[in-house]
Amino acid sequence: MEPRTLAKAATSGRTITVFGGTGFLGNRIVRHLRHREFSVRIASRHPDGGYSQSCPENPQLQSVEANIHDERSVADALVGAYGVINAVSLYRERGLETFHSVHVESAQRVAAQAHRAGVERLVHVSGIGADAASPSCYIRKRGEGEQAVRAEFADAFVVRPAVMFGPDDAFLNTILKLLRLPIYPMFGRGRTRLQPAYVEDVAEAVARIMERAETYPTVFEFGGPTPYSYEQLLRAIAHQAGLAPLLIPMPFAIWHALASASEILPRSPLTRNQVELMRIDSVPSPEMPGFAELGISPHSIEEILQRMLSNRG
Repeated sequence: MEPRTLAKAATSGRTITVFGGTGFLGNRIVRHLRHREFSVRIASRHPDGGYSQSCPENPQLQSVEANIHDERSVADALVGAYGVINAVSLYRERGLETFHSVHVESAQRVAAQAHRAGVERLVHVSGIGADAASPSCYIRKRGEGEQAVRAEFADAFVVRPAVMFGPDDAFLNTILKLLRLPIYPMFGRGRTRLQPAYVEDVAEAVARIMERAETYPTVFEFGGPTPYSYEQLLRAIAHQAGLAPLLIPMPFAIWHALASASEILPRSPLTRNQVELMRIDSVPSPEMPGFAELGISPHSIEEILQRMLSNRG
């Protein structure tokens, strides 16, 4: 048997529950898992978000309603599962949906119930720079979440992507839209370091972690092939799109003031947390395993942007 055939034979019939399987990263993880012939159970509060309910024509792909804030709901979604992936994330707090409730309490709940259910493999999606001692609430809760997961499920794999991009993202598309303006105000002097990762590469990496034979717990950090300063990234995107905006440095103090005022609005376009994140480098550590260890050559942002622009043209 060929290696790929052997791998598919080993995964066939194994069920992976994906929490957040209808999200930006999660729906791609589902597709990459199905490519490997895993049975996939999409656990979401909105099970119709991108996938139809389970049906006789597609018995290997199920959608179930699940609330990660509810212990029984999480337990039900894990019945009979070989593995679980927690791809639930929150980038803006809303009412009871806080960074602590999602990234710490719910992450711990998923890990605890997975351990109780006898799940063999858990992948927890976190983020670059996750640090329980960080002054940034978002990054601090990401770090606390990793600790909470490991306390409940010692063999968990932790995945830390850099900021992710793709055709339907809120990162690259927003930058493109703003770069069409004659003047583009940068965060600070544009020196923050970024190494954006293509969302399909991250999804492929997660699927390979689920498939690989090694079971020792590992933290993976995923970034694209090129590190940029924020200004370099803006210029690379502008050049690819044939744009030439004037990039103007704007002090972070002004951004904080704008964000504070913006947060009064019902649908705030900018938060103080987002501003704080732009002060922190988002690049993988060279000491941490990443795409290379999984045999993946990451796509560049220029390559994917070229495809996006060609499709729009």
